[in-house]
Amino acid sequence: MSKYSSNTKNEVRLNKFLSHNTKYSRREADKLIEDGRVEVNGKVVTDFSYRVKPDDKVKLNGRYIKPKSMHEMTVIVYHKPKGELVTKKDPKGRKTIYDTLPKKFAHFVPIGRLDFASEGLLLLTDSPRVADILMNSNLERVYNLKIRGSITQAMEKAMQEGMKVRSKKGAHEKSKIEEMEFAPFFAYQIIKNESNYSKIRVAIGEGKNRELRRFFGYFDREVLDLHRVSFGGISLNNLPKGKTRFLSQKEYDDLHAFIKAQQEKEYFAKKDGKQIRGDELND
Repeated sequence: MSKYSSNTKNEVRLNKFLSHNTKYSRREADKLIEDGRVEVNGKVVTDFSYRVKPDDKVKLNGRYIKPKSMHEMTVIVYHKPKGELVTKKDPKGRKTIYDTLPKKFAHFVPIGRLDFASEGLLLLTDSPRVADILMNSNLERVYNLKIRGSITQAMEKAMQEGMKVRSKKGAHEKSKIEEMEFAPFFAYQIIKNESNYSKIRVAIGEGKNRELRRFFGYFDREVLDLHRVSFGGISLNNLPKGKTRFLSQKEYDDLHAFIKAQQEKEYFAKKDGKQIRGDELND
């Protein structure tokens, strides 16, 4: 056990503190710590396991870091087009969202993902903590889908009741996940149902990797188009592809209320018979 380890509430690992309160990712924060560019209470700290306490004074490159409150977060809506990866860099040199996003958003992190062939609403934030909360929530995600073939009664039953399958149909070719459980959809609306192709709008509360492609793939239905139109009540509206917008005041108010409720819920969560705080859950 590290000499820095502690069970004290409200402490957070140093790299997480840096990523929450600066433009750097956790991986970049690790490099900054390793290079001796981080000080805590006047002393250089190179131990990755150090946990920042509420009264600690942290410096990066000689400058104090002021911890951000949840209300200082910024969230943007991006209309992701097909043919972009939701990642910083791609080893194959394919285009990423950061090639299109304005440079001022280069340090923002995505809240969930859309795969290379999917498009639509993508939320990004400068607060990894907010991103964690929203990604792990059951907030409603709404999608418009076009699938090859008809929509059957068996598919409708699975949408209504949920199902657990052992299949890799619809998964990425490199995926190692063979079993997946699908919760009942919040809602669905069949717009067109024909033998050659069908259109459907669905609302779900999960964000598993290629979840909808795997759901319909199980029934031998290829998803031809997948377009996310809203997330947690935040809608794409008429935002053009490749463009961004800031949240409205009402969207921010609703988001702050949701995050506060989640924090209160997590505060009273129990693990091994004792209460723990939300920030411990996300550590």
